[in-house]
Amino acid sequence: MSSPAEFYNSLPPISKAYGTICLLTTTLCQLGILHPIHIALIFELVFPYFQIWRLFTNFLFLGKFSINFGIRLLMIARYGVQLEKGPFERRTADFLWMMIFGALSMLLLSAIPLLRSPFLGISLVFMLLYVWSREFPNAQINIYGLVSLKAFYLPWAMLALDVIFGSPLMPDLLGIIAGHLYYFLTVLHPLATGRNLLKTPLWVHKLVGRWRIGVPTNPSSFRPGVAAPVTQGGASAFSGRGRRLTD
Repeated sequence: MSSPAEFYNSLPPISKAYGTICLLTTTLCQLGILHPIHIALIFELVFPYFQIWRLFTNFLFLGKFSINFGIRLLMIARYGVQLEKGPFERRTADFLWMMIFGALSMLLLSAIPLLRSPFLGISLVFMLLYVWSREFPNAQINIYGLVSLKAFYLPWAMLALDVIFGSPLMPDLLGIIAGHLYYFLTVLHPLATGRNLLKTPLWVHKLVGRWRIGVPTNPSSFRPGVAAPVTQGGASAFSGRGRRLTD
């Protein structure tokens, strides 16, 4: 059995970095060193007062220490890691671009008053969950030992549980919308037309290569998007949609 340090070091770079920063941010807020209001997404303060950092920092707060915070962190450690080690294995730049695209999509959606949310970290985690559920649609998931269902329906089940427990609906919904938009543009549409409308930009590949993050990929390569089998609740799960166009 591996030690906590060995487990942490074995995590892929993007999921590990994001989960670590979210944990540190919550710790600072819990200790009173940082107040959440200073990192929240408040559009009235972003451009008129040049508080541009809010466009980034709002993704780093998953709420104060609680059961819900623990669940969100575990979702990164499970679904984000399985994506990065499975369908996105040796495609660190593509995984990073997925998160960047998701964040940009959520910022645009949050500009609509009806969809506004001060913190989009939960939305980004929910996007990871949604994409994972499409890559491993037949995985069997057990929720709190009460309900067993296919992974394809897991985002909607988690959304329903959040509503039952009194959590806001909008962050989950934004994550589902952004996740579906990404999956449509990178998997469903290319499978139907042979054209990828959301190629990973060259600057993301250069960033990954320059900082030696994970495994740099060849931006002109065409790779199959089939993940290795992953066991979920005693059943084998495979990636959902065959092949990906990454060029």
